[in-house]
Amino acid sequence: MKRARIAHRGREQWVEVVDDDQALKLPGGELIGAEHAHWLPPVTPGAAAYALGLNYADHNRELGFSATRAVPLVFMKGSNCFVGHDGDTPRPADANQMHPETELVAIIGRPARNVNAQDALSYVSGFTIANDYAIREYLENYYRPNARVKNRDATTPIGPWIVDASVIPDCQRLGISTRVNGREVQHGSTADMILDTAGLVAYLSSFSTLMPGDMILTGTPHGVYFCDAGDTVVSEIEGIGRLDNHLVAVP
Repeated sequence: MKRARIAHRGREQWVEVVDDDQALKLPGGELIGAEHAHWLPPVTPGAAAYALGLNYADHNRELGFSATRAVPLVFMKGSNCFVGHDGDTPRPADANQMHPETELVAIIGRPARNVNAQDALSYVSGFTIANDYAIREYLENYYRPNARVKNRDATTPIGPWIVDASVIPDCQRLGISTRVNGREVQHGSTADMILDTAGLVAYLSSFSTLMPGDMILTGTPHGVYFCDAGDTVVSEIEGIGRLDNHLVAVP
């Protein structure tokens, strides 16, 4: 099953995605065309968002870093930074090195504390897609991404929906791609994560209780491409879907 969060007739609501993603079933059973929905980030209010930096060996080499890391680079994201499918993201006039980063997002389904890697995926209820834009001009320290880069309003598109984990047979064998105006600029696989999804759940739960709705943005593969205002960016992950975003100019 796929669940989406939308605004419809002045109400925010969770809906089921049906009919090959062409329709949405409202809580009362009414069907509407997916094109009539205003897509909201499929984020549980109050949930925590953990994000990973430098978690793909090929991307690390691309940036001139060691291909491996002894300890994961984790940072937090506020709810202000998320924007839904087909939404707009501000592109500052001086952000000439702003690039998309498509990422698999794991959604926690039940409380997890001190879980081991062998059992960790049983705590994941679903998956979605994020595009965690980076702006290199604003980055003060690669090893500690600052809020000016990773907590900007509407700079992390997420969605369109959450896919139940039960329909993803192996979350470490999913193709990832990013296209800008139809041109592919990222191509990789979740198989190339340094610390896989189960390992990330185990690591985070070793010091922080993960709660239902919490999200883990698992990092991005190689492919740095600088975007301009007016660009349309499409993030796709095999078995999950397609997330569209539009860059708009701001001062």
